[in-house]
Amino acid sequence: MGSSLCDLRWLLALLGGLLSLLPLAQGEDHYYTFVLRETNFTRLCATKSMLTVNESFPGPVLYVRKGDTAYVNVINEGYYGVTIHWHGIKQPRNPWFDGPEYVTQCPIPPGTNFTYQVLFTSEEGTLWWHAHSDWTRATVHGAIVIKPALGTTYPFPEPDDEKVLVFASWYEEDVMELMREALSEGGLTTLSSAYCINGQPGDFYNCSRDSTHRISVDYGKTYLLRLVNSVQNTDMYFAIANHTLTVVGWDGAYVKPLVTSCLMITPGQAMDVLVTADQPLGEYYILLSPFFDGQADDFDHSIASAIFQYNGNYSYTGLPAYPSDFPGWEDVEPATSFVKRLKSLNSVEHPIDVPRDDEITTRMFISVSISMMRCPNASCEGPDGNRLASALNNISFANPDLDVLQAYYSNVAGYYAADFPDRPPTLFNFTSDDLLTDNVTLSDQGTRVKVLNYNETVEIIFQGTNVMNSGETHPMHLHGFRFYVVGLGRGNFDNETDPETYNLYDPPEANTVPVPKDGWAVIRFRADNPGVWYMHCHFDRHMTWGMDTVFIVQNGTTAETSIRKPPSYMPPCETDSSLLSALHSYLRQQA
Repeated sequence: MGSSLCDLRWLLALLGGLLSLLPLAQGEDHYYTFVLRETNFTRLCATKSMLTVNESFPGPVLYVRKGDTAYVNVINEGYYGVTIHWHGIKQPRNPWFDGPEYVTQCPIPPGTNFTYQVLFTSEEGTLWWHAHSDWTRATVHGAIVIKPALGTTYPFPEPDDEKVLVFASWYEEDVMELMREALSEGGLTTLSSAYCINGQPGDFYNCSRDSTHRISVDYGKTYLLRLVNSVQNTDMYFAIANHTLTVVGWDGAYVKPLVTSCLMITPGQAMDVLVTADQPLGEYYILLSPFFDGQADDFDHSIASAIFQYNGNYSYTGLPAYPSDFPGWEDVEPATSFVKRLKSLNSVEHPIDVPRDDEITTRMFISVSISMMRCPNASCEGPDGNRLASALNNISFANPDLDVLQAYYSNVAGYYAADFPDRPPTLFNFTSDDLLTDNVTLSDQGTRVKVLNYNETVEIIFQGTNVMNSGETHPMHLHGFRFYVVGLGRGNFDNETDPETYNLYDPPEANTVPVPKDGWAVIRFRADNPGVWYMHCHFDRHMTWGMDTVFIVQNGTTAETSIRKPPSYMPPCETDSSLLSALHSYLRQQA
């Protein structure tokens, strides 16, 4: 009887949600079901249980066209609350289905479901979806393929075929347990045990050679590779031995073709890459290797591999060909030059609209730093007994008990403060090698947000810092928008000379920008999407430590420039994630 009632509630919630959303649908509608469930997987000679979607790792690929709408019914049969984020999808006026926990919704409780409406409006190319609760992204993620709208085509010759490659981290331990331990102890997080390409670590790991992922290709054909980086905490270099890569898309927007032997892709980014099978018949390694420019040497040093394998009659012995000029872990120049070479098409078919200097209404200078917070009796495992943290303008974001969107929409006070600063509290030499004093290493914790008027034009200067000698590249991701990356540079940002280097003609559009170590990045966007939108570093440990904030874009003056009405059902804010994590731990012990 209890099970039947539960099933009925699921059905009624699903039907009610769909009925309220259908009038908004445009283009073709797609319906998906995601079942979150613990599933056994064996990697690196050991078997573990982990949360997955539809018992797959990575999860299913969503296939749509520009202008379509997807309805995804997420059924949570796991042990703890989870949300799903549609990474890089603008979701115009539709923040209710964006997904970050305690920002636009509370987690979907175990034993319940929630149907997301995903509006594909301006995006085209490759993007992805992933869990946005604690560290569940490690195992709950998958690609989104957005084909051109009917009647249109790619801005490059039609490829003969396409392949989806999703990159991820593999942990021998339960990631939720690792997160709980790291947060309770306040020290460094456990490193991953391997990297994966489509769920497989590859030839260079124990017990992995027989399952290495292979791409079968025909000589002379051109393939569109759709790359997604869901690695937890590390930027990655990618290459195919002896083959040239042509990057044609970045974060769901097209770019001028960029020819390269290797590319750098940060967590959160997606890319579209053309490769022609023009080498002698044989096997060639596809390599995924970490790029790390920090000083702590705190990263997984291993290398994942797949095999680019030619079809045909030939005899091949020995190992696949290995890239001869693949960059090393700490080789900065290939990463820097690659990002700087990306340009948008800026064509009649694919125009851009970069805010001009005289249009900017809000300028923000945001310092990006690792920091510390005091622990009682110096009881934590960070430096001097403090808790490791991270911050934007010395503010470490704290999740509220009621998500920011519901508090804002219903005008409920007490859950956030609308005073996120436009500048850091103190200005100093951000890239100095001697930043160990309390005035810059300690951060304040709070739920502080930035409020923007509808259609404001915003410029954000991200300034990387070397606080605690911990400078490294940070992939900053903004929900609800595609912004223009108008400038990148090393050192402290110079307000007089550096703006002269901006690219305002054909800057790339993106949703995630790598802020260089001890350097800066400048983005611009129009705040034309009313709602509540998260901004954070896409290294999960940095996000958990507080390197995030929220933008509230207020309504315009018409219904068409205002937030859509909420669905009839939203997951309740009944239990916070720490309690759910404790429940998860208990249930696993009893299983």
